[in-house]
Amino acid sequence: MKSNFRYAPVMLLLILFFMIPASYATIKLPALVSNGMVLQRDAKLKIWGWAAPGEKVSISFNGKKAAAITGTKGNWLIWLPAIQSGGPFTMKIKGSNEIILTDILIGDVWFCSGQSNMVLPVERVKEKYPDEIPGANYPEIRNFFIPTLADVTKLHDDLPQGSKWLAATSQNVGSFGAASYFFAKDLYQKYHVPIGIINSSVGGTPIEAWISEDGFKQFSNDETMIKNFKDTAYMNRLALKQAALTNASKNEPTPDPDKGLTGAKPWYDTTYVPEGWHKFWLPGYWADQGVKGLNGVVWFRKEIDLPASMAGTVAKLFVGRIVDADETYVNGIKVGATTYQYPPRRYEVPAGLLKPGKNIIVVRVTNTAGKGGFVPDKNYSLNANGQRIDLRGDWQYKVGQVFVHTDGNYGDGGLSMQNSPTGLYNTMVAPAINYTIKGMVWYQGETNANRAAEYGKLLPTLIVDWRNKWQQGDVPFLFVQLPNFMEVNYSPSESQWAELRESQRKALAVANTAMAVTIDAGEWNDIHPLDKKDVGDRLALAAEHLAYGDKSVVYSGPSYQSYKIEGDKIILTFTNIGSGLMVKGGGDLYYFAIAGADKKYFWAKAIIDGNTVIVHSDRVNAPLYVRYAWADNPEGANLYNNEGLPASPFETDDK
Repeated sequence: MKSNFRYAPVMLLLILFFMIPASYATIKLPALVSNGMVLQRDAKLKIWGWAAPGEKVSISFNGKKAAAITGTKGNWLIWLPAIQSGGPFTMKIKGSNEIILTDILIGDVWFCSGQSNMVLPVERVKEKYPDEIPGANYPEIRNFFIPTLADVTKLHDDLPQGSKWLAATSQNVGSFGAASYFFAKDLYQKYHVPIGIINSSVGGTPIEAWISEDGFKQFSNDETMIKNFKDTAYMNRLALKQAALTNASKNEPTPDPDKGLTGAKPWYDTTYVPEGWHKFWLPGYWADQGVKGLNGVVWFRKEIDLPASMAGTVAKLFVGRIVDADETYVNGIKVGATTYQYPPRRYEVPAGLLKPGKNIIVVRVTNTAGKGGFVPDKNYSLNANGQRIDLRGDWQYKVGQVFVHTDGNYGDGGLSMQNSPTGLYNTMVAPAINYTIKGMVWYQGETNANRAAEYGKLLPTLIVDWRNKWQQGDVPFLFVQLPNFMEVNYSPSESQWAELRESQRKALAVANTAMAVTIDAGEWNDIHPLDKKDVGDRLALAAEHLAYGDKSVVYSGPSYQSYKIEGDKIILTFTNIGSGLMVKGGGDLYYFAIAGADKKYFWAKAIIDGNTVIVHSDRVNAPLYVRYAWADNPEGANLYNNEGLPASPFETDDK
């Protein structure tokens, strides 16, 4: 890309402190400051690192130079003035050694963080978006994925090693977080400036793990826990408990071996003759089909009749999603295995393995807790030569191994650092706070869904905490509201996920924040829904409005503002109505519920009246409260604005 870059007079500032000091004989740079990086345009920049104490470090960048002398602990940091977008550039950093960084772009950098839905890769959604990977040719979109590391005992001065800046090409983009990629792609296509994504996310982690020690001043229990983490004796006791748990688990009774692997012939062998197998309707869980309370290994088998036109070529076998682990065989040959429940099973069947006529598919499923089996409403099929065989329907099953039940009561089992306060901030956030950014994107909440009230305090705390650490003022903070998930409840009911969404909605009271509503982008049977494009698109709209100052952009669906009671009706007003309110798909408005003083909710009739919604119910003569889309999975909630963005769930009861 041809540069329109102009360099203002160089500004220099030496910083003599870092959280964890270290001495280096030669210049060392942090992981983020590396080849291919994207630096933030139009803002002061920091380049930092380590060298020997008292060593002179100089930077040459686009014909300009700056220098600093390290402090007694070997730390150095140089401020550079604001730079316009452009690149690629080269940077030379020199001390007792010399480092040359190449392919540097100047654009916009977003720090993206959260749990698994933020890091769910493009590769995982390639069937839903088949053109994305082969069509990816955006070398000016760059992604830096921070490897997982947790530590509650101290701050780290650098990120875990093992990552680098990667350009969004067909070779690389499959590893990018899908939501952040679609977000970056939208911004790049609109503004035509390089976009850098720093993805710092760990699946299944609570918000507390991402907040610094300074953020817990108002949370006494967490603050006490953090102090204990610095107590060597306390940590030693936890280590002893963990050792005791490990030893106890080693002494658990050993289950009998898997009959499917220890007989005269393994059950996946094509010459094995099945005896004593039972019928099973796939997809489904074995607990719902006659196998009660079993954790262990269950084998599944199906014979299919393959037309000659599908044989002799590479095929794709989809075995949906399985709880928990599987090994899958076709005609006696293992074609794939997955060790945990969340990834979709998409296995390649080599050319020549399938044959015309009879073919045998065998799936060995291992389940350790809960209901084992095959998740409904997923893709179960065999595909080759443009043809498809639906694998749903009658299968056979046989139990191969039963795990021994134990009480598992071995104490608290020690400490999970990545689930404890500060555990991920210390390692995966703190080392990045010198890196100048455009804004932050947050996609998390599932793990905290059972503690919604607490989350209502923790999310604003995280926002303020990170802004304090980056020292860039009220930098834009965008976040994703929880999607629809789990079974549909057709009656008004309580919902932890709805409560968590409400806590997220209320966090909009923090200045310069925006929320992407996704209650129409989830899946009832998957906590990792595939629709990450709507998520990224809505985040990008929020960024356009909030970070790029495009006030003409309708960036949000209708947001509840206030209500008033008129007789037996409640009139609701909204912000972010765009060009007007609408019922998606036409017809009646759904998922409004109304209650009186007893807070017993009934479905309400709701109509759009201009820019308001009027709700009432014949069962509630003196209404006081309204809820909208208040459910784990509010399927059918259909209040949108004319721009096609959904209204956020809400309740008027401020409790």
